[in-house]
Amino acid sequence: MAHEYVPEVAIDREGNEHLVQGWQDDYFGGKMGFWLFMFTEVMMFSAMFLTLSYYYTLHPQDYTEASAHLNRLLGGFNTVILLISAWTMGLGLLKMRSGDVSGAKKFILATMFIAALFLVVKGFEWHEEYEHGIFLGHGHLIEEGYPLGKKLFYGMYFTMTGLHGFHVLIGIGLMIWLLKRINAGKVTPEHHILHFNIALYWDLVHLIWVFVFPYFYMIGAAHGH
Repeated sequence: MAHEYVPEVAIDREGNEHLVQGWQDDYFGGKMGFWLFMFTEVMMFSAMFLTLSYYYTLHPQDYTEASAHLNRLLGGFNTVILLISAWTMGLGLLKMRSGDVSGAKKFILATMFIAALFLVVKGFEWHEEYEHGIFLGHGHLIEEGYPLGKKLFYGMYFTMTGLHGFHVLIGIGLMIWLLKRINAGKVTPEHHILHFNIALYWDLVHLIWVFVFPYFYMIGAAHGH
């Protein structure tokens, strides 16, 4: 059974009641705190992108050849569906703000499905690379004669796509939690800062992939491979 949101009330020594500003109502604080968290995420991925770019200047030919080996079809498919998931997540937030809670839940479920599909496709892609002897601690990457630049490229590739996939998994967990909070009446059109922040987090997840895809998959294509 759903429960209505009940604001917290504090009583002073004179017996007067004062409404407490809870986190569900503190939009400025809720947004500011989450933006600070997002900034730390951006710094972490930015450092990895800078490292990737630096290694590329040292081993451009190895990077080009390694990039050409990646499956651009699967990578491009995942890029498209992740962009669609950002659209469904945004629509869900708009539905919540307009008072259509049922519609908001449907779009959250759609986003969860697309996110799961992304992970499945990435799993197939990783399996394909494993079969070709390319994986962390396996095959070509532990051979002494294998080019260092390719080892660096694939090392960064598996690290960054793996970390991004972990963020996708966290996003699915957050959406499950969000649905539970909506069903419990804790997230409503009047109190939806949690929904807003999770949608913001998902925007970051898809935005990071928009940079991952050209950095890893398109280097080889840009050089005619």
